[in-house]
Amino acid sequence: MEHDKDTFEELLDNLKRQRDELRVQMHLAKLEAQEEWEEVEKKWDKLKPTLDTIRDETIESSKKIFTSLGSIAEEIESGYKRLKKHLE
Repeated sequence: MEHDKDTFEELLDNLKRQRDELRVQMHLAKLEAQEEWEEVEKKWDKLKPTLDTIRDETIESSKKIFTSLGSIAEEIESGYKRLKKHLE
């Protein structure tokens, strides 16, 4: 019976040691994750204004392109109408 008690105590001590080691590792992992988060956030903070600028410029460029395409489409439509008159 004493052997069983010693084995059980040994098992509990081993589990406690593993638990303590894991707690330290978890704490360190949280610190590493926080550091990684901060590094990624710095990159995001640098990228975000550039993305906003590109988005705004792209929207403006798109408007100009669609306006130009609309003008060309109107010219083609006028050309078709002139051709149709010649064929009547």
